[in-house]
Amino acid sequence: GPIEFVGALDLDRSDAGISPRRLPAWTRHQIADPFLDGMVAMASGVRLTFETTSSTIEIDLAATSFRRLGTETRAQVFQLIVDDADPIDVAATNVSAFVLDPVDPTNVGFEEGGSETIRFDGLGDQVKRCEIWLPQTSTIRFKAMRIDDKSMIRPTTKPAKGLGKRLWVHYGSSISHCMEADVPTGTWPAVAARLAGVELHSLGLAGQCMLDQFVARTIRDLPADIISLKLGINIVNGDSMRERTFGSAVHGFLDTVRDGHPDTPILIVSPIYCPSAENTPGPTLVTGDVFATVAGHQEIRMGCLTLTRIRTILETLVQSRRDHGDANLHYLDGLSLFGAEDAGDLPDDLHPNAAGYQRMGQRFAASAFRSPGPLAG
Repeated sequence: GPIEFVGALDLDRSDAGISPRRLPAWTRHQIADPFLDGMVAMASGVRLTFETTSSTIEIDLAATSFRRLGTETRAQVFQLIVDDADPIDVAATNVSAFVLDPVDPTNVGFEEGGSETIRFDGLGDQVKRCEIWLPQTSTIRFKAMRIDDKSMIRPTTKPAKGLGKRLWVHYGSSISHCMEADVPTGTWPAVAARLAGVELHSLGLAGQCMLDQFVARTIRDLPADIISLKLGINIVNGDSMRERTFGSAVHGFLDTVRDGHPDTPILIVSPIYCPSAENTPGPTLVTGDVFATVAGHQEIRMGCLTLTRIRTILETLVQSRRDHGDANLHYLDGLSLFGAEDAGDLPDDLHPNAAGYQRMGQRFAASAFRSPGPLAG
């Protein structure tokens, strides 16, 4: 059809509508964790692209987000970018929500919202490229779309790969998913991509950056001019690997990606600042309004990982692979994107706020994409 779901690799189709997913269909049976499935269905980095002469765009949809017990469900912001102009924001307020209890993860409630119509108007009747960024904190089910009578709609005219925008695939955690950003283009990967003029495919999966091989195979099979992998924080938060397994898992992930991208520039990014996990192993739990690692029992936690140790392992691993011939593999210290001096924008001691993500995107664009950065074109 004339509309492309950029950043989505699968679609849920039913009588209720169409909903994008960020991993391909073949991964579904390998996703055992319902929270991972939920993150795959959230639309961080996903946008609709098309060209039209219509002055008005209306979309009937249903948005499903989540909220913590005792908080309000957020309005979900959609952003329309017309021919690279500043975004036009429209918010959906009739949002369904899963209600999560941070003290008891098995206590999940649901509040039904309903369908809603969002509308962009006053766009003019000229031919224009439209890009609608979907809210990063929601699953969106599209029911219908309307344009003005006798208006044209067609796919965007995309130049051949390498002649237009470079394709950037990024994999990361909640700190790449960026639920705390106030708008979809406010996630730090989106900020960096727009500053650098590259086309983003975001695999930022909150709580789920666990070096899964089905993600490595997905990246292996995607077209990509540049790849970045922001690794480590969820390994500590979940206490899901020890030092013995973490380095090997990173090697395996890179080996799989390199099977499809033998010479593509890859940037490994280590974790940003997280005060409780810098020198104390996970797991990380919610305590009040902040996240904190669990102290104690150090004597039986040999080989447990801290962020300080993970940064050393990743930097050493990258240098080792470079020494063995992978000149297009690079390392970036996450503290250069968001360090202890930025802690004022880390309200829950784990996730940056909207201002923090903006700064991360600007710093990433400057250090990675600007010459002589490792991803510079």
